[in-house]
Amino acid sequence: MAAGYGEMLRTRYAARLLTGTLVGRLPTATAALAIVLFVRAEGGSYTLASALSATYGVANAVGQPLLGRAVDLRGQPKVMLPAALLSALGMGLFAVVGLEPLPVGYAAMILAGFFTPPLEGGLRALWPSVLKDEGRIHAAYALDAVAQEVMYAAGPLIVMLLVHEWSAAAALLVINVLGLLGALAVVTSAPSRQWRSEPREAHWLGALRSRGLLVLLGAFFFVGSALGAINVAAVAYADLHGSEMISSWLLSALSAGALVGGVVYGARQWAGTPEVRLRAIIGLLALGYLPLLLMPGVIAMTVLAGVAGIFLAPALACAFVVVDRHALRGTATEAFSWLITAFGVGASIGVGVVGPAVEAGGARAGFAVAAGGGVAAVLVLLAARRALSAPEAPSAVVARSENDRNAVVEPGFSAGHQA
Repeated sequence: MAAGYGEMLRTRYAARLLTGTLVGRLPTATAALAIVLFVRAEGGSYTLASALSATYGVANAVGQPLLGRAVDLRGQPKVMLPAALLSALGMGLFAVVGLEPLPVGYAAMILAGFFTPPLEGGLRALWPSVLKDEGRIHAAYALDAVAQEVMYAAGPLIVMLLVHEWSAAAALLVINVLGLLGALAVVTSAPSRQWRSEPREAHWLGALRSRGLLVLLGAFFFVGSALGAINVAAVAYADLHGSEMISSWLLSALSAGALVGGVVYGARQWAGTPEVRLRAIIGLLALGYLPLLLMPGVIAMTVLAGVAGIFLAPALACAFVVVDRHALRGTATEAFSWLITAFGVGASIGVGVVGPAVEAGGARAGFAVAAGGGVAAVLVLLAARRALSAPEAPSAVVARSENDRNAVVEPGFSAGHQA
């Protein structure tokens, strides 16, 4: 297992791109917590903190696919570097100005959220030209999904450390400087500078003209809603047992399960088409949410949370492969960005829906919302099975890999997407 991942990471530029992307995404991974802590430190209410955080989230959801489309049209450095600078400037403005005047704070959140560079989509569009082998590319997708779990677990700890040592404002500034440096490491690399998207047909729908992609977005909207619901339901469960720490145990177990599942999934080659495999994985993911409704004692519940997380990272890794197979020519970055947006919007909707459910029926009702999201994701994939069938054309990964092997390139690196 380690040898397979090691081979992938030893490929020239692979470790730099993965690390730079993870560091570059720190502002997104920590924004909700960092904004709330800063607003509270400035004397603002939780309501205001939530409103500002939601503004950032909505702007981010709108900006990702639009910036992804711009990357496909103009290349990565021309879009991502200015976007990273503007996003960091927005958060810096918020940290310096604070809550007075409040309209400036909202404008800063819109600026920071909308211009968050689409590093996730950009990295996944780069992998074929960097790794040039389908097996290593699939391993990279799995490692990418695992690394997200690490980032979302470690990011809040970094924020809390910075707040403890300095201040909430300093935490905002440092995290966003790190994010800018991460983006800079990506866009100054040879793969990013030389990457060019395939020619695309001009159409206002862009990547959304792919029926397969639309099905995938619908399914992962519900996967995101399930995950958002679990976050709130875990807090409600912890309240029943009289300790807030219990919610962190459950969510940590969920992330640990995802880490294990992602590492194991990416360490081997799987038979069959990714589309069929994705339906099976999402089915197992939904099945894992159902036992949470039992709400046993804390130890057993923590184990169940770990089991529930096992198929999350494999689902994401498999989805990345399916996106690559169904994205229309010239829309790779935009297509991956839409997947991120659908997942994030689903998580936000899940949080919004589960609140009233918990108020009416307690923690069990919250876990029921999560289970319902998982079942809905399965139903979407089953109902639209024909739209998400294996594409007749070869996988874009395979096509690009073959073109890269046939192209004349500088030693150690391919010249980018030439399909």
